[in-house]
Amino acid sequence: MDKRAEKIIAEVRKVIKGKDDVVEKILTVIFADGHILLEDVPGVGKTSMAVAFSKAMSLDYHRVQFTYDTMASDIVGFSVYNKKNDSFEYKQGAAFCNLFLADEINRTSPKTQAALLEVMEEGRVTVDGVTRKIPEPFICIATQNPTGSAGTQNLPESQLDRFMVRLTMGYPSLESQIDIVKNRQAGDPMNTVSPVISLEELLEIKQDVQKIFVSDDVIRFGIELCEATRKMDMVELGVSPRAALALIQLGKANALLKSRDYVIPEDIKSIFIDVCRHRLILKPQAKIKKETVENVLESVLDKIKAPAIV
Repeated sequence: MDKRAEKIIAEVRKVIKGKDDVVEKILTVIFADGHILLEDVPGVGKTSMAVAFSKAMSLDYHRVQFTYDTMASDIVGFSVYNKKNDSFEYKQGAAFCNLFLADEINRTSPKTQAALLEVMEEGRVTVDGVTRKIPEPFICIATQNPTGSAGTQNLPESQLDRFMVRLTMGYPSLESQIDIVKNRQAGDPMNTVSPVISLEELLEIKQDVQKIFVSDDVIRFGIELCEATRKMDMVELGVSPRAALALIQLGKANALLKSRDYVIPEDIKSIFIDVCRHRLILKPQAKIKKETVENVLESVLDKIKAPAIV
């Protein structure tokens, strides 16, 4: 594994126990310059995960607990009149940071969700006709609770598509829960997390990802996987071309994480379901037959043959 990645993961593991796979995937998305949707029940460590990553990578971190009355101006900022100067002054919103945790994003209004959309996609905010860039890098980790539907606003497909992956953490194992409780006896383990790379080093890693080689055969394999989702009998809406771009980009980041300078089919296969599960819409008859998105995507992986690597 890449030495820089090893150091970051080691710090995050001080807080997050028994979820090494999820930790690696989130780091891969950060290296790939993407955004993450974490869908899980409360109390499994989603916020702790975000804070641990921000500390380990020297990132400026902001968190907003989304509610029905959260305003778009809370995210992008607003102008306020200064009586002394007889002019309006801009006050920055919460999005001006490197790692932004949008907690329970589905509990706020579509207008506020849309305000975050521009930040995620364009890396900038527009207030009163003036556009301002936000710091680089900018990573959004948004969470939503799949069990509570009262007072929620489902994210539209256009905004879901902006998230590179949708991940779930799930409950930790019995042994991991024992470790979590024991670690808390001596104090908050978050206080033991130290910065191991600088902001400049993270930007260098992102540039290194762009240099990873992807053969034409591997690109075709990724595109064929995405194309197959649009032809399945049980699928109403297949994944978008943006998903194909995300798949290749994540494959490159995955290769770097494994200390390779080239992408292999396994890099693509390992993150295919995470990239596509929130972009796929099944037909009503699929739900009647109790077919799941994950099963459909698994069948795509079985159907499309991976190229041989020489």
